[in-house]
Amino acid sequence: MTPTYRRILLKLSGEALMGEDPFGINRNTIEAIVAEIAMITKLGVEIGVVIGGGNIFRGVAPGAAGMDRATADYMGMLATVMNALALQDAMRHAGISSRVQSALNIEQVVEPYIRGKAIRYLEEGKIVIFAAGTGNPFFTTDTAAALRGSEIGAEIVLKATKVDGVYTADPKLDPSATRYERISFDAAIQQHLKVMDATALTLCRDQKLPINVFSIFKTGALKRVVMGEAEGTLVHV
Repeated sequence: MTPTYRRILLKLSGEALMGEDPFGINRNTIEAIVAEIAMITKLGVEIGVVIGGGNIFRGVAPGAAGMDRATADYMGMLATVMNALALQDAMRHAGISSRVQSALNIEQVVEPYIRGKAIRYLEEGKIVIFAAGTGNPFFTTDTAAALRGSEIGAEIVLKATKVDGVYTADPKLDPSATRYERISFDAAIQQHLKVMDATALTLCRDQKLPINVFSIFKTGALKRVVMGEAEGTLVHV
C-alpha cells in the first residue's frame, strides 16, 4: 500500500488528550492516539505534530480570568510543551522514535526549533513534535500548524479533532447539520466555519496546503486520510 501523502503535519488539540476527563491528560486516550499514529509510521509517512495546550490551560483558566492576553498566551505555550513531553513519552513506550522542538527556549527540557534539524529528523524517520506554538503571543496553535507545515514542506495538514469533519452548523446544537466532504478555503473563510482560525486558513490557502479535518477517535481514520480515502472534510484551494 502506497500512501497518498509522504509528509504530513498532524495538528492535535490539547482537548483531544483529555478523553472524558474535565482537564489534564488521560493516559488511555493518549495511548490510543499514539496507536493511530503508529499505523502510519509503518507506511513510511514522515510526520510532524503540532499540539495544543487547552487541556492543561483549562485547569487554570478560572485563575487566568482578567489576565493580560500575552501572559495567558505564554502560559498556553508552556502547556503545549507539557503535552509534547507526554506525547513523546507515550511514543517511546510504543517503540516510536520522536523529538520535541520548542519555539520557546527551554533547552534543559527540549531542544529549540531549528527548521533544518527538524527536516533531517523527518528524513531519518523520526516524528517531530513542535511545541510552544509559534513562540509568539496572539497566535493560535492552528496558525503554528499552518506555519510549521509550510516550513517543513508537508503535503497536507491533518487536523485531528473530536468531530468527524466540518459541518454546516454545530451538529450538537443543530440535528439537521450536514458534513462537508470537500470545501474550498474561500468558502470556509466566508462562511466562518470552525475549521481553523482565519490566520491559519489564509496561510494554508496562500501556500496551497490542503487541510483535512477528521476524528482522531475513529479507529483507522488517520490511516484512511493518509491513504487518500474519503474521510472527514478536505479543505482545498
